[in-house]
Amino acid sequence: MTSKQRAYLKSLASKEDTILQIGKEALTPENTAAMDQALTARELIKVGILQNCLDDINAIAQTAADRTRSQLVQVIGRKFVLYREGKDEKKKIVLPPPAKRTSREKG
Repeated sequence: MTSKQRAYLKSLASKEDTILQIGKEALTPENTAAMDQALTARELIKVGILQNCLDDINAIAQTAADRTRSQLVQVIGRKFVLYREGKDEKKKIVLPPPAKRTSREKG
């Protein structure tokens, strides 16, 4: 994912509400399954981590991305955003194309 694509996803995520909250149990199989279903339906989700969760937020976010086969877009405060591209017929988000490299950047 390019920085331009990541910035685009961040702008979309800023308008989204948190759809799932992780509590003191941290990442449970139920949380992971809920994130997986939400990613299938929406492609981009925002997850909140409650104050009573004492685990490292970055570690939880990366583990969630690994378990759901998604990409971690950003971690900000006690929230993180995950993105997983939808199947062709259900694709809702179209990412900007990667920038073409000029001859100066190649060499």
